[in-house]
Amino acid sequence: MAGNPGSQTLGRNALNATLIPVAEIHSETEVTCSTCAACCCQLEVMLITDTGVPERYIDTDEWGGEVMLRLDDGWCAALDRNTMMCTIYEKRPLICREFEAGAEDCLNERKGIATAYL
Repeated sequence: MAGNPGSQTLGRNALNATLIPVAEIHSETEVTCSTCAACCCQLEVMLITDTGVPERYIDTDEWGGEVMLRLDDGWCAALDRNTMMCTIYEKRPLICREFEAGAEDCLNERKGIATAYL
């Protein structure tokens, strides 16, 4: 398989992404740029306002609504898999702008992902 050892290239819509290795996530750790595991990037994101998200990152859900494209493994297609940072940060959807790192919703998602792979 091409790419980095231990990585896997994804199928259609993958945009040359690789699977992210599961790392231990401590939900009690303060969330900072260096401790964020981008847990929110696995949530479905509906596009309810036009923030300029490039078309290649937009998909249509089963009801015909616009949502952020997610890869086969559920991660947002706009997430840089090497840096775990948003590649369209300045044009990210409204819900992403309002999802506050370290807030209750963020911490709940971290708890969920910390136990999802046990």
